[in-house]
Amino acid sequence: MRCQHCQHDNPASAKFCRECGTRLPGGCPNCGAPFAASQKFCNECGTQLTSAAEQLMPGAPASYTPKHLAEKILTSRSALEGERKQVTVLFCDITNSTALAARIGEEPMHELLSRFFELALEAVHRYEGTVNQFLGDGFMALFGAPVAREDHARRAALAALEIRGAVGGQLELPSGEKLSVRMGLNTGPVVVGSIGDNLRMDYTAVGDTTNLAARLQQHAEPGSILVSDAVAGLVRGYVTIEAVPPVAVKGKHEPVIAHRLLTVGTRRSRLTEDRTLSPFVGRDREFSVLEEALSEVLTGHGQVVSIVGEPGVGKSRLLREFRLSLSSRDIVYAEGWCQSFGQAMPYLPLQDLLRAGFSIDAGDAGKLVAEKVAAELIQLGLDSARHAPYLLQLLGVKEGTET
Repeated sequence: MRCQHCQHDNPASAKFCRECGTRLPGGCPNCGAPFAASQKFCNECGTQLTSAAEQLMPGAPASYTPKHLAEKILTSRSALEGERKQVTVLFCDITNSTALAARIGEEPMHELLSRFFELALEAVHRYEGTVNQFLGDGFMALFGAPVAREDHARRAALAALEIRGAVGGQLELPSGEKLSVRMGLNTGPVVVGSIGDNLRMDYTAVGDTTNLAARLQQHAEPGSILVSDAVAGLVRGYVTIEAVPPVAVKGKHEPVIAHRLLTVGTRRSRLTEDRTLSPFVGRDREFSVLEEALSEVLTGHGQVVSIVGEPGVGKSRLLREFRLSLSSRDIVYAEGWCQSFGQAMPYLPLQDLLRAGFSIDAGDAGKLVAEKVAAELIQLGLDSARHAPYLLQLLGVKEGTET
């Protein structure tokens, strides 16, 4: 019997997983007959065997997957099936959910789980991840499959941070305390199997791709996110991370190197200032066009320049060198980025510009963002009470909030 939490194969007679200790599906609640984790109805009496997560998220994956993402998967599934892909796996669950359910009761716990899944799925789908399994009080999500994305690790890390922020800021227990989750991320290969019309997907993990992610999630402290060294190497700079002591993982001879995911980083491109680059040559004509446009701007005539080219041709490098040439002049340079995962995020480049202009850091709480916006508006001689609400709404912040 396969454990739904860590994917370990256990003997049919096992009541608890030999790897992670999770309780395995027992006998039928009606007649006591044994059943497999994949069964939906009892072999003996026909009683429905639906997990709590499936009750909260009824129907096939197509029922909770955004239409645009479902269409993308179904349109290209013939090319996806049987393909080996590099993916990032995310495991997430609610901390101490068993004790929590006993303390607050079944109905409040049901409402809490429903809201938790709603917030979590919204974040996962925003970064084009797919929820592969529901695990009672948590879930497993894949980034990079079935829809291939070269920045799958970055998407998974940002989704994890968003889930933690949304759960901590929007879910509150009856006692007033904040709900906390713990997560684990790992990057590795999987082989995508068949994809049904209802988006149900079979896959085969190669090596310990999913196993290590599940182990990291189990070792994570409440409210924390642990990532493997493979993930850390792909997301460093885009997010801030800190090293933690090596994690002793069952089945591994040596402790596993892990990192704790903290906040969103400042990096937006692979072309960073601290990289050693080759000499900039061969772009005199393009550079002169930018200089001519700048000359027109300095005389009071606004200009728009579009730089188009194949990936890797040097668009970012050209802009980088042009920006560096402005450092000795009295010119204000601002930049906003369109991210590959930002198609479902309105005004993302404009938000980037505003955050840079108001010196807003990624980890700033809503109250601090509001204070920075108000202070900058006052310094510019503008009416803060009039303009701040519109800017805060554009930034997705409610004035006075702590999240």
